[in-house]
Amino acid sequence: MLANLQFALLITAPIFCVLLAGVVLRRIGWISDEFARVGANLVFRFTLPCLLIVKLSRADFSHNLHLGLIAYAITATVVVFVVLDLYISPRLCNSEERGVFVQGAFRGNMGIIGLAFCLSAFGDDAIATASIYLAAMTTLFNILAVITLTRHQGDEAGAGLGAVLLGIAKNPLIIAIAVGIAISVLHIAVPEIMLRTGEYFARMTLPLALLCAGASIRLREFHCGATLYWATLAKLVLVPLVITVGGVMVGLRGEELGILYLMSSAPTAAASYPMVVALGGNRYLAAAIIAATLLGSLLSTTFGVFILKSVQLI
Repeated sequence: MLANLQFALLITAPIFCVLLAGVVLRRIGWISDEFARVGANLVFRFTLPCLLIVKLSRADFSHNLHLGLIAYAITATVVVFVVLDLYISPRLCNSEERGVFVQGAFRGNMGIIGLAFCLSAFGDDAIATASIYLAAMTTLFNILAVITLTRHQGDEAGAGLGAVLLGIAKNPLIIAIAVGIAISVLHIAVPEIMLRTGEYFARMTLPLALLCAGASIRLREFHCGATLYWATLAKLVLVPLVITVGGVMVGLRGEELGILYLMSSAPTAAASYPMVVALGGNRYLAAAIIAATLLGSLLSTTFGVFILKSVQLI
């Protein structure tokens, strides 16, 4: 049991420590709001794409594509979304909070936190599978987020969906994944000096991203009522539980099941906030869900990994 707990803590504790460092450095003035904003933008647009291209260009996609995992994850996410949007959100008294609740409950921060969890648990060997998972689910998340927000805000869904599809095509992570896979599949020779340079930038990605995420946490954002707590419970407990149990039932085990759980248990994506703002939702609730799930995921994920390891599923 102690070995299983140590395994779980080794995955989440380093991530928590770097996040906490971001909080502390922001409080003592060594990191500013501007640094956090610029750093997060640098990660999203440059260093994380470098990491994905370098790792994927060296991956072997002729074997072990794990398409079953991707197909199951897409199916399970759509089912969870339908339940949240059609059956649970109508129970909220404030109709303006329904779309924000649904998006906060299903849309995870896989590009930073989820990927960090997977790397911490399984090392570089998990990059290829996690990246394909990331590409498929990022596309799906964006589409489903537009559907729920426009449906509950009463905007024109068609216009919102067209804009998000364009955004997906221009997403730096999607582009980087496509480039990395193309280099590997087409056996394109990349100069070693470029790969080594890319590795330097890649090594910056997770520490910088987690520092900026920690520096962005605001305690004042935790005062948004019952909807915040239900969204946090759904994102950290109910959604990962349903998706992971379903994965076990369809036969996923080991690294595949671990990636499925770690990605689905990631906190609400920071990208959900600007989408809520753009579509006229409750921005304060959106910010609170991001902050609450970011902190809560460290505890819930540790417990989830401990259980999966104890029953020898990962």
